[in-house]
Amino acid sequence: MSHVRVGPRAVTRSVAFLTAGVLAVPALAGCTSDEPAGKPLAAQDVAAAARSRVADGGTLRWAVDSVPETLNAFQADADDTTNRVAQAVLPSMYRTDETGRAARNPDYLESAEVVDTEPKQVVVYKLNQQAVWSDGREIGAADFAAQWRALSGKDSAYWTARNAGYDRIEKVERGGSDLEVKVTFSRPYADWQSLFTPLYPKDVTGTPDAFNDGARRELKVTAGPFAVQKVDTKDDEVVLAGNPRWWGEPAKLEQIVLRAVPRDKRVSELVAGKLDLAEVDPETADEVGLAAGPRDAGTGTPLMGPQGTPAAGAPGSPLAGTQGRSAAQALRSWALANGSDEEAAEEEVLAREERRETEAKAQRRQRALSGFEVRKSLEPAYTQLALNGADGPLADERVRRAVARALDRKKLAEAVLKPLGLPAEPVGSHVALAGQPAYADGSGALGDQNAKEARALLADAGWVPGGPVKKTEKGEKAAGAEGDGEKEKDGKKSEGGDDGDDGTYIVGEDGKNPGDGENGEGGAKAGDAESGEKHSSGKNTAQGGAPGAYAPKGTAAPAAAAAPVAKDGKALTLRFVLPSGPGSEALRTVAGRVSDMLDEIGIDTAITKVPDESYFKDHIASGEYDLALYSWPATAFPATDARPVYAKPVPAADGSLNVAQNYTRVGTDQVDQLFDRAMSTLDGKEARDLLRKADSRIWAAAGSVPLYQRPQLTAARKDLANAGAFGFETPVYEDMGFLKKGARGPRPAASPSS
Repeated sequence: MSHVRVGPRAVTRSVAFLTAGVLAVPALAGCTSDEPAGKPLAAQDVAAAARSRVADGGTLRWAVDSVPETLNAFQADADDTTNRVAQAVLPSMYRTDETGRAARNPDYLESAEVVDTEPKQVVVYKLNQQAVWSDGREIGAADFAAQWRALSGKDSAYWTARNAGYDRIEKVERGGSDLEVKVTFSRPYADWQSLFTPLYPKDVTGTPDAFNDGARRELKVTAGPFAVQKVDTKDDEVVLAGNPRWWGEPAKLEQIVLRAVPRDKRVSELVAGKLDLAEVDPETADEVGLAAGPRDAGTGTPLMGPQGTPAAGAPGSPLAGTQGRSAAQALRSWALANGSDEEAAEEEVLAREERRETEAKAQRRQRALSGFEVRKSLEPAYTQLALNGADGPLADERVRRAVARALDRKKLAEAVLKPLGLPAEPVGSHVALAGQPAYADGSGALGDQNAKEARALLADAGWVPGGPVKKTEKGEKAAGAEGDGEKEKDGKKSEGGDDGDDGTYIVGEDGKNPGDGENGEGGAKAGDAESGEKHSSGKNTAQGGAPGAYAPKGTAAPAAAAAPVAKDGKALTLRFVLPSGPGSEALRTVAGRVSDMLDEIGIDTAITKVPDESYFKDHIASGEYDLALYSWPATAFPATDARPVYAKPVPAADGSLNVAQNYTRVGTDQVDQLFDRAMSTLDGKEARDLLRKADSRIWAAAGSVPLYQRPQLTAARKDLANAGAFGFETPVYEDMGFLKKGARGPRPAASPSS
């Protein structure tokens, strides 16, 4: 399933859909039974197998979204594939387990601990004595020091995407031996375990020229189970080969080929036998699942095709039992015998042969896909509704809160996840996901879904049902924030803008509008509008008619829709920007349901569909939207990684607004202070409490509304082990491979509660 992805640290979080980072200090890793973090909603699904069952050799052809522009994960144009390569070929001090917690990576690190906190925090790393770079040099303090200098932010000649954490280091030096690295911090840093992962050799980080250009298309020196053999932009692939100097468990695979394949082309590549592993959309997953389903005992033909129809050649298929040309001849003879002329008989034969060829192709397609299965889990990332609070109606916190409280997040999660057989629970935190130590449901700071109270918030902000609406010169309703692109809803277009007040609201102190309906679920009553007519947002209903009056007998009456709200002669219409490309169907489905929920409180939405390549850069990042859907990863370092996402925007020297990665432009000083305190404490419980307080304030400000954890659907060859839907866990590249003959057997399905 394709969702728009963005990442807070231009590196680690931009590609954290695979790594999800690693956890901070050991004290943060503990999660007692009275903690609200719970368990991950879904386990990983990778067809886990012992190494003894995996054959040596073979090439894994793995679909990726792109060939990376750079192999330097600390540059701004690093992407998911950059990170995937780094995981396979470079040192990582910690890797993430299936619950999003940190696990020391023994291949590189024997131990790491905070040895002093006063007068300054000091961490000592003890490295694996076998750990060497591919050129034979030991991994050591020189590599740590060079990476710190490059990423500290003190030398602008280094083109770095971030310096979080590295800017708190005072010095890096050799410890008591060549295998020890001593890192002294100028300020306390709770997320110190996020540093030096990945670790580049000093050859890459030692000088600005090497850092900026030397690792964009090649990595000459590596230290993982695999090494970069080539980056082929012509064939759109990155080839990784086994590292002969690797000291850990030897890689089972001979090669991993990362092939750039567009999401809408992956099913064809699977059918053609050109891929072994690929993340896919729900439609492809359904097709793979059907092909891998029940088969005819005699012929091996799948018994069911798409949408539950009989598969080509299966019993019940129109062509079952036919034998090619003999069947066509028989059909022609029958047609002639029953009065058809030669031309009609020939047309019938051609039509029958065309149908036969179509079903034969479908049968070949199903047979090819029958060698795959769908492995599914939930990504360490969530999809949110973003509300742009920079200007227009959503600059008023009351309007943002009204939008947020109109949403039934449970129904939105079910719309995406329930058809996939995945846990459909709404996400309750901006900073962590279920199972991670910092997780707690903070949505209570906003309040439950309640249309009545949402309408009261709108009324308090001056947006009232049935108010007069001025017409523009084009005869359209004035609405929302101005911007480019076509804005559509029910055949209408709208433009314009409106600024609102800014205020602070506490749950339980929302105003009440006596003109609202008697419950929080329905729309406005008939007669609420000043005109005496009933309206739904952007739609007209039968005037004077009762709901359901024109429905067939016995059918449910349609829900009453709220009258559109207006202020100062302008209707409240919000511009909802969405990507238009294939693979974004789920986002568009969610957007439609969000629009319907907003209709119920009198808010209209104008849909703007834009090309995928411009969606984020030209609309989200530049603030050209009112409402939008995109995804954030939840890493194991929320104090470090979530802060720039929710930091209060500040004026830049040139007069512009520096928003960091806070693309909703909504932030407060208190949230910033809570993140800073969480980042600076080494007390795990205190850090979690501070993060949860920050999350509650983010909920209350209603700049973004977490909806659901992203689904992860992966088509994998049935004999491929230890690869698939990884969930929180960092992939173990050396264990991936194809099962030995006879080693395949039934495996337990992933358990949502495991």
